[in-house]
Amino acid sequence: MNLQSKTTECDSLNRRHWIRRCGMGFGGLALANMLSTESKADGAIGALPPHFPGKAKHIIHVFLNGGVSQVDTFDPKPELTRLAGKMLPVANLQTERKTGVALPSPFSFAQYGQSGIPVSDLFPKLAHCVDDMTVIRSMYAELPSHEMSLMLMNTGDQRLVRPSLGSWLTWGMGSINQNLPAFVALCPGGLPVGGAGNWRSAFLPGAFQGTRIDTLNTDPTKLIDHLKNKRISSNDQSKQFELLRQLNQQHLSERPGEAALESRIHSFELAFRMQTEASDAFDIAQEPEHILKLYGDGPQNRQLLIARRLIERGVRFVQTWHGEMQPWDSHSNIKEEHRKVANECDSGLAGLLIDLKQRGLLDETLVICSGEFGRTPSVEMGQDGSGAAQGRDHNHWGFSLWMAGGGVKKGTIYGATDEFGFKAVENPVSVHDLHATILHLMGYDHQRMTYRYAGRDFRLTDTKGEVVQPILA
Repeated sequence: MNLQSKTTECDSLNRRHWIRRCGMGFGGLALANMLSTESKADGAIGALPPHFPGKAKHIIHVFLNGGVSQVDTFDPKPELTRLAGKMLPVANLQTERKTGVALPSPFSFAQYGQSGIPVSDLFPKLAHCVDDMTVIRSMYAELPSHEMSLMLMNTGDQRLVRPSLGSWLTWGMGSINQNLPAFVALCPGGLPVGGAGNWRSAFLPGAFQGTRIDTLNTDPTKLIDHLKNKRISSNDQSKQFELLRQLNQQHLSERPGEAALESRIHSFELAFRMQTEASDAFDIAQEPEHILKLYGDGPQNRQLLIARRLIERGVRFVQTWHGEMQPWDSHSNIKEEHRKVANECDSGLAGLLIDLKQRGLLDETLVICSGEFGRTPSVEMGQDGSGAAQGRDHNHWGFSLWMAGGGVKKGTIYGATDEFGFKAVENPVSVHDLHATILHLMGYDHQRMTYRYAGRDFRLTDTKGEVVQPILA
């Protein structure tokens, strides 16, 4: 058969049939966006080499979905106890719903470590790791809306389609391990608000979109559909793959500049390579008993251990999601609701920091733990005008997050909210500032990390953002 003379037939029929029928274990739709870039033995070089030596090589972003209350975790406010049951003297700070009187924290705080950073009893295990953490108490967002604040935290824009932080980083840095995606989103159950928009590549090449894995399944062989092929041998499968690769390359050579086509071809190639390493990376049963005990049980703790295993294997950016909806969104009975979700991840968060440190990985791995905004220090009013629900509304004016490893200072508190915990008043840090700082820690000047699209140079931080120098080690 003259392959050159049959180009049209191959494009319209045989290629499609090969993809559908050859049974190569590509993982179907679940693997449609698993992509990678070329790597070198001493570390990958992506589209944009670092502007200067970065302190971090990997990121684990723990997303506490729904809005963690700063005044119940890392920002104690005695004034709320003194003014319990009274209206707060705070003006012109609107949230989504009407709020009432001051609601004291139902949790007790204590100082931990040599740094003496206060942490509530929601995190009894994580509290003992504060000497490795920087707590930013002066974060602020732009609107008290889950959808918009999630997009802002993940993509730098709350309204328009933009590439996610993980996509920017993997576009710049490339992949270290060609057998695994460079950007993985671990999300048990369903999708969060905004869905795949939280980890999409948007106008960046599709090769840099995050790969979502449903970690609710405890069987590593079932985390990714169709990862293995039971019908044909590995040798036959390799031959099929090689023929398909040749057909794809011919198809691509006749259509230069087709980014979507190139990305899809990369996705098939990565899917094939993943068969040698993916199930091993997700198999936490290979860990010794003391490590499993360190992290604890449950999907949140389990996926934090998976995150460490992925980072260990060269994955650049791992985002772990606490639930598919908003488990931290405590509009009512914050005492029980925050206690429940904190219990689901306290052991794993502490275990992650301890484990990374013991393995010598914490210095090169930036760990970020945040929600999309905080919560009000005043009680949320019910629709009937009462505040009996004992919950807190969304609050974008001021909230806390913490970072560890990867070049940030240890045992540090940065910034402050007002005496009630409502608004960031000392050294306010915007989401753009946070992103600029993250890029800096990875070796990039956020103002120079740009991508030209539709006649304009875009960047993660848009036209804003300043590196928060005081938190850098």
